[in-house]
Amino acid sequence: MTENYTALYEEHKKLGASFTDFGGWQMPLKYSSELAEHHAVRNAAGLFDLSHMGEVWVTGPDAAAFLDYALVGKISAMSVGKAKYSLICQDDGGIIDDLITYRRPAAEDGTDKFLVVPNAGNAVVVAAALAERAANFDVVVDDASARTSLIAVQGPKAEGILLRLVPAAQHELVTGLKYYAAVEVPFMVAGSSKDLLLARTGYTGEDGFEIFVDNDDAAALWQAVAAVAEEGELVPAGLACRDSLRLEAGMPLYGNELSREGNPFAAGLGPVVSLAKESDFVGRAALEALKAGGAGSTSGRKLVGLKGLGRRAGRGHYPVLKDGAVVGEVTSGQPSPTLGYPVALAYVDVEHSEVGTALDIDLRGKAEPFEVVALPFYKRQK
Repeated sequence: MTENYTALYEEHKKLGASFTDFGGWQMPLKYSSELAEHHAVRNAAGLFDLSHMGEVWVTGPDAAAFLDYALVGKISAMSVGKAKYSLICQDDGGIIDDLITYRRPAAEDGTDKFLVVPNAGNAVVVAAALAERAANFDVVVDDASARTSLIAVQGPKAEGILLRLVPAAQHELVTGLKYYAAVEVPFMVAGSSKDLLLARTGYTGEDGFEIFVDNDDAAALWQAVAAVAEEGELVPAGLACRDSLRLEAGMPLYGNELSREGNPFAAGLGPVVSLAKESDFVGRAALEALKAGGAGSTSGRKLVGLKGLGRRAGRGHYPVLKDGAVVGEVTSGQPSPTLGYPVALAYVDVEHSEVGTALDIDLRGKAEPFEVVALPFYKRQK
């Protein structure tokens, strides 16, 4: 597999990061302690490099109608400045990727403009699928992934840190930005003002922001954010704590909870699918049939949260048991640093998916007790 390096790779090396391959990218796994980085995001703020994610611009007179066809959500109903979580599916309803779409102000010619952000390992596949599905629409699909970096500041202190890089007269652009919305903000970077797209989105369960920036300016922005933070206010954070944070927040990870073999209903993402929209979309017939046949997948399983009643954690692919019989499989699991007990996401037989159901996870031959609980495991205080 070809190794890709983000524009911030040298910054991570300077900080002593441990690297790991993720979707073909060399990414920081952690800088010091993944546990310390996790707690920093929950209590202060973490600085993440997400430049392995994709960025695909869709513009043209048919942009909204095209995305209604290409994705399962009703993208045309979005207001300018808003963001929407959605899925791109196969004809059979299998999930190619989960992604976020941002509706931006109209292009210079007055036509609609959207930014679609797929996951790292799927960026090339999603860009290709969008280009293929655009054949009968008056749109331009521009894969900007290779020239775009993405930096996230996540945690309760994120807003205060970023405000130090924004002129006082524009502070309202940051403080007034709602969750799942985005706006152009002037940031002071390396002594000059840069208009950058700032989104109030994230994958940690905390308040936070994601900033889209050209590769050439990425290192300067990373350094600027780090420089304005006070001691103990911000730490660089890697993929290890990103995974434990998203698991506590009950957020699915493609390749674990989501796949081409699964479907939105089994994954608990039925509300993301807009069967009410009038237009056709890829996968519609299959998804209508799946919904009519019940919310579970063809295997009769659905995604649930499991809380450990002991100390040992389940891991991906460990069997889930009921009275010794296999009734499911763990997709993600580890000890929760915030809550102090093990948590897991798992697909289990529908008849054993009700909240309060007692189940076990087979931990290499020993049955460890767990209980089905409502998701998310962790929810921040507003």
